[in-house]
Amino acid sequence: MRSVRMRILAALLVLAAAAVGGWQLLPSKNGTGRTIRVGTTDAVTSLDPAGAYDAGSWALFNNVFQSLLTFGPGGAQPVPDAAQSCRFVGSDLRTYRCVLREGLTFPSGRAMTAEDVKYSFDRVKRIKSEVGPAALLDTLASVDADGRTVTFHLSSPDATFPFKVATGAGAIVDHTKYPAGSLRTGNTADGTGPYLLTAYTKGKKAALAPNPHYKGAVHHTGPSVELRYYANPGALDSAWKAKRLDVATRQLPPKVLADLNPSDPNERVFEADGSETRNLYFDTRAGSPLHDTKVRQAMAWLINRPELVDTVYDGTVDPLYSLIPTGITGHTTSFFDDYGQPSPGNARKLLTEAGVKLPVRFTYGYAIGRGSGAEEAAEIKRELEATGLFKVTVKGYEWTDFQKQWTSGRLDAYAVGWVPDYPDADTFGAPLVGTGATMNTGYSSKTVDRFIKDSRRYADRSEAGEDFREVQETIARDVPVIPLWQAKEYVVTSEDVGGGQYLTDGTGIFRLSSLSWI
Repeated sequence: MRSVRMRILAALLVLAAAAVGGWQLLPSKNGTGRTIRVGTTDAVTSLDPAGAYDAGSWALFNNVFQSLLTFGPGGAQPVPDAAQSCRFVGSDLRTYRCVLREGLTFPSGRAMTAEDVKYSFDRVKRIKSEVGPAALLDTLASVDADGRTVTFHLSSPDATFPFKVATGAGAIVDHTKYPAGSLRTGNTADGTGPYLLTAYTKGKKAALAPNPHYKGAVHHTGPSVELRYYANPGALDSAWKAKRLDVATRQLPPKVLADLNPSDPNERVFEADGSETRNLYFDTRAGSPLHDTKVRQAMAWLINRPELVDTVYDGTVDPLYSLIPTGITGHTTSFFDDYGQPSPGNARKLLTEAGVKLPVRFTYGYAIGRGSGAEEAAEIKRELEATGLFKVTVKGYEWTDFQKQWTSGRLDAYAVGWVPDYPDADTFGAPLVGTGATMNTGYSSKTVDRFIKDSRRYADRSEAGEDFREVQETIARDVPVIPLWQAKEYVVTSEDVGGGQYLTDGTGIFRLSSLSWI
């Protein structure tokens, strides 16, 4: 998913909360009748789960829709949500079965059935939206529904399938409200999640009220919430400083984040290591100026991550040298091992061997208003052009148009943040570098595909580490992508809002239910 988290502290607090009853993290003073206003620069691509695979859309889906499974706060394994229970049938990891909870109802009052679950998964794969999550269900062959039982048949062993069910790709829709072969349009959504979407204005706000009929893993919801969307970090910062928000997250400007003071009595500041990554992707197809592997390897010798982190991000992110970030099993430093410190000499040697005309000219696209994309593009352009080896044309696009540009293969190079879909290294594999990957670079490697497939055979995910090492070593050699940085996570709340430290926690779930007045 496109861009997690309180680690040791959050884990301790979650355990303490669990010891005193379920997932209720903080007491809520809902009697005030006040709505908690949450600001973000993330954008919503679609209100239809079949048509979006990005952080902003899934943050909304986490709260409006239910999946069969979800992740508990800080949890590494999926737990039942719309399901009463789920399990693999047999030992080959190719059949997965779930039984629905009783009494789940859509906003219309109609009871959720196993047919709705089957319909929801089938339509994601049938519609196969360019910016949708169909690629995440690549091992799903078919779905059966019988009473309250849903059975998934997989094309190959996939121990990660329960993780995928717990994501926005597994959001369950009302089959009477969503067309089978096309995306639903309009500004409404019909889900069974902990919140109801009561109003929505694209690019402006989403109003959410607690769902009185919700039954699932979340044992407590707080007051009503209004998500407010801002075009850029500066606009978010202005709204925060003007006290038009009670919570600000994803993402204030780097300079503001660097200057946050946890001892400020007027606000609560939560900073944590994150597992969001940002990568530079290349069009590797024949005809692209970046088709030759040596050209991409030369670029890998020129990217100066520490310089990028310091000049653009004020040290609020960390340099990243592998696909899989620090903190996730399978992390390596493959790009540092192969390329080490920037070397214009090594870059020039590779380009000479490739026999390409210098400077190599290509276009670089970025999303306007998305974090520090423009400043980052300018710094990468500077680093590459300083050697005289490359000439970079930079162009910005509005977010939705930017998605269409890269999914249709019209960009030579572009950078995108990636929020893990679930807490497992697999989410940094097939969606990013597998054949037919979401990032649509045209890259295909039988070696990479084989190790990704092999890694899914292990129910004990720690045993998949060697497969992921092989994947990352191959990617460092082929360079369809260059890892740039790993995020830190920041949430700022007013002094009278609690639960901000649980809003994001590395599981891929955006927990509005954690927020409360105190």
